[in-house]
Parts: sequence; C-alpha cells; structure tokens
Amino acid sequence: MSPAPPAVGFVGLGAMGLPMASNLARAGFDVLAWNRSPAPREAARAAGCRTVAQPEEVTAPVVLTMLPDLPQVADVLEALLAPGRVMETLVVMGTVSPVGVRQLADELRPRGVTVVDAPVSGGVTGARDATLSIMTGGPDDAVERVRPYLEAMGSTVRRMGGTGAGSLAKACNQLVVAGTLVALAEAVLLGERGGLEPAALLDVLAGGLASSEVLAQKRRHLAESDFAPSGPARYLHKDLGFVLHSAAAEDTTLPLATTVARLYARVEAEGLGDLDNSVVLHLLRGPRSHQRKD
Repeated sequence: MSPAPPAVGFVGLGAMGLPMASNLARAGFDVLAWNRSPAPREAARAAGCRTVAQPEEVTAPVVLTMLPDLPQVADVLEALLAPGRVMETLVVMGTVSPVGVRQLADELRPRGVTVVDAPVSGGVTGARDATLSIMTGGPDDAVERVRPYLEAMGSTVRRMGGTGAGSLAKACNQLVVAGTLVALAEAVLLGERGGLEPAALLDVLAGGLASSEVLAQKRRHLAESDFAPSGPARYLHKDLGFVLHSAAAEDTTLPLATTVARLYARVEAEGLGDLDNSVVLHLLRGPRSHQRKD
C-alpha cells in the first residue's frame, strides 16, 4: 500500500479562503487549515478539512495563505517556520504587492522555502464554484508542484513568469475591474441625471459591447444602490496602490489608474471602505439628488 500523500496547509478562512479550502478537501486533499477566529475553522471542519488551533500546527510541505496582504502573512510566518516545520513551498494567494512578494521570496530562499505567488480573480462566486482564474509566479518546478492544488480551486491556472509575475497580473486585473466599475458608475450617474432608469440602462449595456463580468456581478448593486459588500471597497483601494507602486517601479505612467486610485482613496477617506466597491457611485453622486427634477 502506498503512503498517504502529505497534507497541504491552508491559512486564512475568510469569505474567499473558506470555500477555497473546502474545494481542496472535496477534491480529496488532506487539508490542514487554520484561521484566527474559530467559527470559520468549524465551517472548514464541517467541509472535510482538518483544523488546528495555532498556525505553528500547520505542518505541511506546501502551505497556501489566503490573507489580505503581506503584513498578515508576516504575522504567521515565524509560526510556519517554527522548529520542526516541514514547509518547503509557501503559496501566497492574497492580492499583494508584486515588489513585496519578490522581496519575501528573496528573504525565504536562504531558509529553504520557495515562494509562489498565486492571486485569484473571480470573487466569492468563483471561490465557491472552483472557477477562479489563478495567476501564478515562481520557479517553473515549484508552480508545477502546487498546480494540482490550484486546479482544484480554479478553472484557469496560468504561470505568468517568475515570483511576482502573478501579482503583477493581478494588479493589471484590478486596474481593469476598478476602471470598469468607475465607468459603469459614471454611466449610471449620467443616465439617471438625464432621466434614465439605472436598471434599464444596465440591461441595455449588458446586451452589447459594454457587457462584462464586472457588470454581471455588480449590476444589482448599481441598479438598486445596494452597497452591502460582496467585495469591500477598501480592498480595491489597497490593490490600486499596488498598481501605482508597480507602475512606478517600471517607470510607467497610467493616467486612468491614477484617477481611479484617487477616487477610491476618497471612498476610504469618507468612511465607505467597508461597503461594496460599487459604492463609488454614491461618491460620484455627491450631495446632489440622484434624479434630475424636471
């Protein structure tokens, strides 16, 4: 009888991480999961994961993290590298700075750990349905080593280059998402100021060249001005910072990204960061009534 395959570690069971870890377990992997708060750990256990109470108990050759940013990864890193650890490959699946994740890879290489960055796109729906688009960066052999795990969580898995390349691709993705959201919000604003019903306008846009996945997922939020979060605006604000940081590193000017980043900085400054990222429509409306009065 062949030995059982080693466990795969998973750290971060938030809105995205919990369904991702659950899909790994459903695919037959032995998932050793940890989250700071206990309720998601219970949900992961119910989905077939093994859970632990402390991050140093995540003893697996491959550890995947689904955390908001690199500071949160740093918070658990020493625990993952504690004496007796077996981690050889760290897969950073949150949206992080391409520059920062390359620095992390340089720091961990002398300690015998290879870093693969593998940010995802597709939202909570994609995480739940295992249809995420996963953009990877890292040594080719390391990416191939973790590919079976990634393919259990996503329908598109693509190596973009060396470490940091996945995060750069995600920065490009977030630029398109944010730019499209602002364009849709401005279209709704212009239409309603001219007497158009937002829902009818968005239906027409969805039937033509202006259709997009962003429109499909955000249509209800924009049509009903319901900004209950499916993707908090503060995360998009953070991600646009990575876009501008990457642009500066490449000595590249991005006029649209700069404008959109300023808008989301205002969203955050006005205390709207925990609302849905479509809340930029509320910002653009300003104090004026959202309907033109004839």
